[in-house]
Formats: sequence, structure tokens, C-alpha cells
Amino acid sequence: MSTSLLGYNMPSPIIVAPTGSHKLANPEGEVATARAATACNTIMVYKRRDVSATLVHRAESLGFRAIVLTVDTLVLGRREADIRNKMIAPQLSNLEGLMSLDDFDGGEGGSKLERFARETLDPSLSWKDVEWLKSITSLPILLKGIVTTEDARKAVEAGAAGVIVSNHGARQLDYAPATISALEEVVKAVAGAVPVLVDGGVRRGTDVLKALALGAKAVMVGRPVFYGLAARGEAGARHVIEMLNKELELAMALCGCRSVAEVTRAHVQTEGDRIRALL
Repeated sequence: MSTSLLGYNMPSPIIVAPTGSHKLANPEGEVATARAATACNTIMVYKRRDVSATLVHRAESLGFRAIVLTVDTLVLGRREADIRNKMIAPQLSNLEGLMSLDDFDGGEGGSKLERFARETLDPSLSWKDVEWLKSITSLPILLKGIVTTEDARKAVEAGAAGVIVSNHGARQLDYAPATISALEEVVKAVAGAVPVLVDGGVRRGTDVLKALALGAKAVMVGRPVFYGLAARGEAGARHVIEMLNKELELAMALCGCRSVAEVTRAHVQTEGDRIRALL
């Protein structure tokens, strides 16, 4: 099941998705998750570029090997449960000394998280911000939140080292396409120029196999790892990843695939295939 990504060897194409606020699930938070798996670092684009620059330089100094830039959260989607519950997220350790959630009042009927996002996320996010980010770091940059041919091609033109097909766990926009249905379109648009990853809806090893068959280099898993973390801390997160790996290994064996390189488009059938067959 081993593969490589951006020149680095991995024992499996299953990696932990960029997720935040792990202390909502376990007191040890991201530290427990990082101990359970090779963690992915994610960066949010702030109105204050000095904050973003600080986070990037800190990542470089700590030995991180890539930056994941989330591009589908220039504004926060309407998360009605958070508003109803007056959501108070845990303090973000990465922002200590830079900004604090305590500085943002949820206001009438709102959540502190929503107010924090409104005051800090930059709704003018554009391809120029990718150019700026490239100018301050030598680390490869992957863009997370790509679901169309047009954006996939622009990402390559902008110098992205990889793209991640993601709809942000379906929490940003109702009726956004499922990532598995958008994956092949992005893969074709990129045409092998950079690796394509995908997250969202990965719950079993067979889901990983489907993504690989449709052209993904690797998959990112978010909620399942979070659930494992909530149930049993570090051990729970590790168990989820190990379970997915074992399921993928079994699925590959039953499909006659001795390596991930042998997983091909022929191993999956989509609705489009059936429609074309009928025509």
C-alpha cells in the first residue's frame, strides 16, 4: 500500500486531513492526533498577513514539509448549530500571542467562532494570495477546496504543488458536489502536472480504493479520526487509521491489486459510465 507524495515515501495513501479544534474531542487535542498519525499542517488566510507569515515561518522552523492553504473558507458558511448553541471554540494554540477568540464577542444570537471568522478571514482571497504565499516560503503549497476544472487548471498555473478536492466536510455550502463526484474532473484537468488528493466522505477502506481508482494520489480523513480521538484519545485516533489501512489492504486483495499502482479506473464504475453504456 506504500506510495509517495511530493517526493516523500508513505506507508499508505491514507493521511489525516487538515482539521482544527481537536480539544473539542480530547483534552490533548492536536498533540494526541499528531502522535497517532503523520499530521498535515493547514493554514488559514487572515486579513493580517503578518499572522499568516508568522504561522508559515513557524512551520518551516519546526520541520514541516508542506503548507496546505484552505481556499474554500474566505467566509464561514452558516453553521446554524453553532449559532443556536452560541459556539465557543477552544483557544487556538497556534495563535497564542497573535490573536485570541476571547477578543471576539458572538453578539446577538451569534457564536464566537462565527464572529472570529468574520473578523479574521479575508473575503477578498484570490490567486494573488497564492502568489504572495509562494513569495514568503520555499515549502510546497497544496490548495485545498478545489472542485472544478477551471480552478484545478488555475491552481497548476499559480504554481501549486498539489490540489485537494474538498468541500470542507460539506459544512460550507449546501448542495456543493460530493468530492468523489468532482474528483475525476479535477484529475483530468490537472493532467498529471501535480498530485491530486481528496477528502470528504471517506469512511471505509473501499472508499479509499474508489478514490485511488478515480485518480487520487492519496485520501485525507477528517471526521473518523476526530471520532476516534473523542472516544479513546490517541489510541482511538490510531485505531481508526489502522482500521482504514486494513480495510484498504483487504479491498485491494479482493480486487487482485498487489500495489496501489495496480488500482485503475477499471476497478470502479460511475453513473456516467452506465449512462454512456445505455447510449
